[in-house]
Amino acid sequence: PSMAAMAAPPPAEPPVPPGRRCPSVLAVEPLLFLATVSLGLQGPLATQYLWDRLGAEHGYSDRNSTDSAGCGDNATADPLRQEVEALVSHWNLYINLGGFFVSLFSVTLFGPWSDSVGRRPALILPAAGMALQTAIYLLVMYLELHVAFFLLGRILSGLTGDYNLILASCFSYVADTSERRARTFRVAILEACLGTAGMVASIGGGQWRKAQGYINPFWLAFASSLAATLYAALFLRESVKQKKAAKLFTLSHYKAVYRLYTTPEHPSSRWKLALYSLAFFVIVTVHFGAKDIYVLYELGFPLCWASDLIGYGSAASYLAYLSSLAGLRLLQLCLEDTWVAEMGLVSNIAGLVVMSLATTTPLMFTGYGILFLSMAATPVIRSKLSKLVSETEQGALFASVACVEGLCSLVATGVFNSLYAATLHFMRGFPFLFGAILLLIPAAILGWIQIWDSKHDYNHFQDASLSP
Repeated sequence: PSMAAMAAPPPAEPPVPPGRRCPSVLAVEPLLFLATVSLGLQGPLATQYLWDRLGAEHGYSDRNSTDSAGCGDNATADPLRQEVEALVSHWNLYINLGGFFVSLFSVTLFGPWSDSVGRRPALILPAAGMALQTAIYLLVMYLELHVAFFLLGRILSGLTGDYNLILASCFSYVADTSERRARTFRVAILEACLGTAGMVASIGGGQWRKAQGYINPFWLAFASSLAATLYAALFLRESVKQKKAAKLFTLSHYKAVYRLYTTPEHPSSRWKLALYSLAFFVIVTVHFGAKDIYVLYELGFPLCWASDLIGYGSAASYLAYLSSLAGLRLLQLCLEDTWVAEMGLVSNIAGLVVMSLATTTPLMFTGYGILFLSMAATPVIRSKLSKLVSETEQGALFASVACVEGLCSLVATGVFNSLYAATLHFMRGFPFLFGAILLLIPAAILGWIQIWDSKHDYNHFQDASLSP
């Protein structure tokens, strides 16, 4: 038996090395980079376009974009400015709502489907959908169509899975191709790609808009989405080893996501999946919520930033992805993953508190600086979730995580934009403070699971040593 046991592993091994021989096409990172550049260009620029367009319709000319000194002395009491601010905030909400509800159904359909048919189809479709969305945004700008067409573009992109499906498929791809030990770091590399792409897009987008307006940066966003589609179609190697034909339009895909949480392999996995998902939900909601109002907060009084400063601010927020990757790698040498995540949450809370009180540009950038480890928690949670389910459930798992992320985006936009509009008059930075308080919840959850696991392992070890 021992000889047979020793001889057993080799036959299981061959499917992996062929993939490793050709790393140039087993890398999903370039695709995520391109898709994120496209999204990163569109986000802040669409908000600023809405600001300029709705401002012009209401007879408000924005001094931020023309005057280097910002919004002037009487900006704080300008009711027209506040009306435009509220309008932009509401349109952002409608567009995000539309995108979420549609992509909720498509992501949970395509994610589990990709466990059978492979990851590539679930990457090609959403990338093409994003290209279509950008094309519609360009039409709105060229033909000066009603801003409601932004909503149409977002819904069409949602039907193909939107950016959330790209995220889900990329993380599933990494789970397919990485060993368990190295998974947290591989996931963190993927998240660092998000940061690098976002940084390129935000610095480039802000400066470019100042020099040439909105149209050209949106052409780059279109080209990036198109390049991502072609990369997935022509260069990316499939990561699912045993592909099998599967119907797309069937309820069994939704059932696969449901089964994940109700009948997991191990009994303790069920509540761990639920608690990790809750922690992930709160962290990402705060990330999205803060990101949603950065631009509004910086455009408004007393900061009154012009688009180049907004670009630098956005880049500083993305820099946290890279500094968190480096921090995660270093801290992993001496700390358990969970405690690295806890340090990330402390960094996040401190940064948000500073931002909530920021009335000057240096103080705002100090807040961005303190967030240097704030992105360390999410890769840890993604990796822990991935290890709780089997190889054939990664697509279903990351589809549900992407839906949680979509829900985060929706809740964040709803809560933080509404909160911002409601607290504008007494404390403009209140939503940041609110976010910092919320982050205490995941900090408690992660700490509790880690302590429970340690006790459980210790008891298990004791029982083993006591048994004869």
